[in-house]
Amino acid sequence: MPTMTTEAASTNLALWNTLRRLPFGNWLFTQALCFKAPYFRSVHPLIQELRPGLCRVTAPNRRSVHNHLGTYHAIASCNMAELAGGMMTDATIPATHRWIPVGMTVEYKSKATTGVTAVAHLDPIPEFGDDPTELVVPVDVLDADANAFVTARITMHVSRKR
Repeated sequence: MPTMTTEAASTNLALWNTLRRLPFGNWLFTQALCFKAPYFRSVHPLIQELRPGLCRVTAPNRRSVHNHLGTYHAIASCNMAELAGGMMTDATIPATHRWIPVGMTVEYKSKATTGVTAVAHLDPIPEFGDDPTELVVPVDVLDADANAFVTARITMHVSRKR
């Protein structure tokens, strides 16, 4: 597959590249993201790494994300997957394009009782042209031992901005 053309980075990626150099820059960036999309705050995320083709987000194991079994809630895991997949997509597509999730398939493989890390990874990075396209973003939600206890495939509709 061809690689992405070299167009301007998204506003979010440009802000990340500026803030990540500062002390607590990833925390500031994550707080700004959660201000824009408040629902993500429910899992207490922290973006650790963001670049075209990759986003890594961590979240602590807190009672507020537990289910009735005392393990990491399935929907909290989906929230982490959507955050990682969305930010990776935003960092990957050209600034001339926009995206929106249109579907997600999820497999719950086991329970997690630890903090989690969601990793969205896309390799190779496709080329985005004038025609709308569907981009399937794979995301693994890992426990502290790096076991994928949830896997997701998020379908993103990508199109040129109007």
